[in-house]
Amino acid sequence: MPTKRENKRALGKHTSWETTEGAARAPHRSMMKAMGLTDENINAPFVGIASTHNEVTPCNAGIDPLVEQVKRGVFAAQGTPFVFGTITVSDAISMNTVGMKGSLVSREVIADSIETVIFAERFDGLVAVAGCDKSLPGSMMAIARLNVPSVFVYGGSILPGNLDGKTIQIQDVFEAVGKHQKGDISDSELYKIESRACPGPGSCGGMFTANTMSSVGEALGLSLPGSASEPAVDQRKSASSRLAGEAVLNLLRKDIRPSEILTKKAFENAVTVVTAMGGSTNTALHLPAIAHEMGVELTLDDIHEISMRTPHLADMKPAGKYIMYDLDNVGGVPLVMKRLLELGLIHGDCMTVTGKTIEENLSEVEDDKSENSVVKLPNEPLSPTGGLVILHGNLAPEGAVLKVAGHNYGKSWSGPAKVFNQEEECMSSLKKGGIEPGDFVVIRYEGPKGGPGMREMLSITSAIVGQGLGDKIFLMTDGRFSGASHGPMIGHVGPEAAVGGPIAAVENGDIIEIDLEKFELNMKVSDLDIKNRLISIKHPDPPYKSGVLGKYIKLVQPASKGAVTG
Repeated sequence: MPTKRENKRALGKHTSWETTEGAARAPHRSMMKAMGLTDENINAPFVGIASTHNEVTPCNAGIDPLVEQVKRGVFAAQGTPFVFGTITVSDAISMNTVGMKGSLVSREVIADSIETVIFAERFDGLVAVAGCDKSLPGSMMAIARLNVPSVFVYGGSILPGNLDGKTIQIQDVFEAVGKHQKGDISDSELYKIESRACPGPGSCGGMFTANTMSSVGEALGLSLPGSASEPAVDQRKSASSRLAGEAVLNLLRKDIRPSEILTKKAFENAVTVVTAMGGSTNTALHLPAIAHEMGVELTLDDIHEISMRTPHLADMKPAGKYIMYDLDNVGGVPLVMKRLLELGLIHGDCMTVTGKTIEENLSEVEDDKSENSVVKLPNEPLSPTGGLVILHGNLAPEGAVLKVAGHNYGKSWSGPAKVFNQEEECMSSLKKGGIEPGDFVVIRYEGPKGGPGMREMLSITSAIVGQGLGDKIFLMTDGRFSGASHGPMIGHVGPEAAVGGPIAAVENGDIIEIDLEKFELNMKVSDLDIKNRLISIKHPDPPYKSGVLGKYIKLVQPASKGAVTG
């Protein structure tokens, strides 16, 4: 005969019984009753709901109502929800300031904080609700670490802005700054753009990092089908959030854990979907980091190989024409996945949070094979290969990431180096017109340790595009780029300058060459000269010795490993 405790576990109370069972737990139950819980609530499975709601960024400002819907779903499925908060920062608002150094660091803080609460409180399950760039992968990293039945809920994308009958969004504002620097638009024109681009709550609208990671959540099987593209203010987002609360109880009762969902094949699915949609270069940081937490190895070479066999199907901004709102209108991520499955590029047998496989979920998706301008038919892709490539060579022994979606760089490109130590030096030169067509711009000491925190350089890339230099120069950095960045840019160059990577040895005027047939990034300097230069370099002292950034410098691993700290 099963024991009382075994019966509770069968109902989904896997770990919370430790805080609720027996006479010794009377004080614990008393504390719970102080919060209004009944005996029935205490005997039900406990679900932690990690909320990233805040008033720091529009990406997360609308999450509170979704959390309430998750609670309703948990209650409806006879579970007991517990809401707790975690941090987020706004990349767009901290961009091009020293504060941007805290962005990637926040991903680790988010993952650590969610892990801490779920572990300490002995909750049985988790629903994480997140909106801005780092809160999505941070939540998924926590889900992987904890390995308790979990569902990820995306806070949703922002609606498009409108100016003079033309759709605009945050990318247009950053690029308008470059036009303003060049004198192409006036103060009043810039003001009109900034005032109309972001009409309300939700994450940035293009296939930038937030929408890339929401697509990853769906492709991995951590989110409910179709939920990645729902706008933040759409009632479907409220409904899917409520269903997520119900879904986690189903997972608890069936004891389906992230380890059964986050397999190597699931990560391959995620890379396939991202590269087919022209997703963010931050994929090459966040997906390996999530995989690391699950004990799965996902390398930069894996990403490259998958991209090489995946057609580019979705014409999404920043380099394409459309935003997440448009993708949602034609079928969302499920349409892309269905077409990839039919090509044999998706592993259909992967388990998902619905309790069904990817193939079972996609069997319910309609695709009449009609043409639409957002998602191309498989036999008429935007490109026969995907949107991300990985470069190696004497400048990037550990690899570097180049986004090719929406661009045709030809077979090779070369130019003389114009070197800057950190982002501020480069922006100052841009404002003075110091960067010219043909330059190979190098920004270093912006890596995980050297920055620290790999600042995104959306202000730099947008100013370059705004000044009309977008297809006339190349930019290389050991830092990283916003998902909204586009144009000839190479990020995550490793090893980074601060640890003695070859990028530290580049001097003004050195010829740097990209070979897109061999996928190499080299400077035309001998190995011996590079070695001798590196010996003589005195690197800057670590900019932070204590606090969260000081800890990060000591713990962070290379970008090629996902810049994880554990």
